[in-house]
Amino acid sequence: MSIRGLKKKQPKTFKVRIITVDAEMEFSCEMKWKGKDLFDLVCRALGLRETWFFGLQYTIKGMCTWLKMDKKVLDQEIPKEDPISFHFLAKFYPEKVEEELLQEITQHLFFLQVKKQILDEEIYCSPEATVLLASYAVQAKYGDYDPNFHEPGFLAHDELLPKRVLRQYQLTAEMWEEKITAWYAEHRGIARDEAEMNYLKIAQDLEMYGVNYFPIAQNKNHTDLLLGVDAKGIHIYSINNRFSPNKSFEWSSIRNISCSEKELTIKPLDKKAEVFKFFSSQLKVNKLIFQLCIGNHDLFMRRRKVDSIEIQQMKAQAREEKARKKMENQRLAREKQLREEAERAKEELERRLFQLEDEARQANEALLRSQEAAELLAEKAQIAEEEAKLLAQNAAEAEQERQRLEITALKSKEEKQLMEQKMREAELIAVKLVKESDRRAKEAEHLKQDLHEAREAERKAKQKLLDITRLNYPHMAKYPQYSPGDSRDATFDKGSIKLDLKDIDLKRLSFEIERERLDYLEKSRKFEDRLKELKSEIYALKLEEKQAGLCS
Repeated sequence: MSIRGLKKKQPKTFKVRIITVDAEMEFSCEMKWKGKDLFDLVCRALGLRETWFFGLQYTIKGMCTWLKMDKKVLDQEIPKEDPISFHFLAKFYPEKVEEELLQEITQHLFFLQVKKQILDEEIYCSPEATVLLASYAVQAKYGDYDPNFHEPGFLAHDELLPKRVLRQYQLTAEMWEEKITAWYAEHRGIARDEAEMNYLKIAQDLEMYGVNYFPIAQNKNHTDLLLGVDAKGIHIYSINNRFSPNKSFEWSSIRNISCSEKELTIKPLDKKAEVFKFFSSQLKVNKLIFQLCIGNHDLFMRRRKVDSIEIQQMKAQAREEKARKKMENQRLAREKQLREEAERAKEELERRLFQLEDEARQANEALLRSQEAAELLAEKAQIAEEEAKLLAQNAAEAEQERQRLEITALKSKEEKQLMEQKMREAELIAVKLVKESDRRAKEAEHLKQDLHEAREAERKAKQKLLDITRLNYPHMAKYPQYSPGDSRDATFDKGSIKLDLKDIDLKRLSFEIERERLDYLEKSRKFEDRLKELKSEIYALKLEEKQAGLCS
């Protein structure tokens, strides 16, 4: 066969891009492939066995549609693009995630899709529940919380809360991170798949979880209701309330569902009950609702039947896988614990080693200091010995000085006694001099009085003599040559001689008094000088006594 012939036999293909919640894949598909062929290829690439929950979704003319499994891909109304894009998403939701989601990949895909729906506000969640869900999402992504590794700001680039919640509360990003981290720290030891399952168990209790909403009307003119399809049945909502349905039809109570053009009919199992008819805006919407109803009803009935061999095998494998993972997690936890204990022991040993090194360093420093101190002490001992010798010498000198001072003190005592005796003598002399001075003063006073009286008597005598002379010899003044006068003159001359003699005695007496007074003053001055010398000697002796007392 030629190469040209081989080329002709190669089938024609077209490219498709499959977009999962967290990845993209491209495949080459044969032109004749049906939707199921492409779907199986994607499931094999993902390693997914629980295929009944998923489908391939695409958007055409603004409406989301699911790829039909029994028709060729290219025969369906798909976008004309290269490559053709399909979203691999969960089409049907389990009633109880913990019992129905067996594979880890299934659980992970559901976790990612439900998380995106909550963040995009397609599923309403209270602020408190969003913080708890965010903490499980962080646990699934980052593992156990480690304050040394997960420092503040490590969630800054993660989208964890709906924008509605962020707008509702005036909290900073740091405050939200603190709230999430407080829950996150309590999830220590939870593995990734377990954290994702806990997330889904909380999410499945939300009112809008797993519900596909469609606008409908009770008549052809108005669209004033919403029809919701989920794993439990069909629900009718008011246009402004997607939480609490006005009417619900569980799958177990529905006998038949039919659609024709824009009309949808729900027939209850109870034949007497009223048949409900609703209208949608387009036939495609009716077909999509009908498709979802059939798929959810089939799964509802399937859950209530005995599991097929394939499901039983998958559940057994899931249990084995969970047991293996549990043991693996326990082993890992044990190894982690041992590693942490070893690290703590290592840190303790390092700390102890550092402490011992520090203690050794301190001991070496102490040894050096002690050696230096010993040398210093030896020097001090030598100095002390020299000081002791010097002190002994000083002590001997001090003893000699003490003896000298004792002798000096004795001499000082004798001198003091002598001085005291001299002082007493000086005092006695002073007293005698004072008395003698008083006596002499009195004598001088008497002498002065006597002198005054003598002079007064002399004056009176002279006056009297002059008076007598004038009375008896008045002519003597005119006739001095008269002879009788010679004898009187002789007599007068005798009296004058007597008077002159008396004057001479008085002068001599005055001279003696003056001389005695000068002698007295000279003696007083000498006595005062002697007293001053005695006082100086006494003061010098007192100073010597004080100095001797201070030295001792």
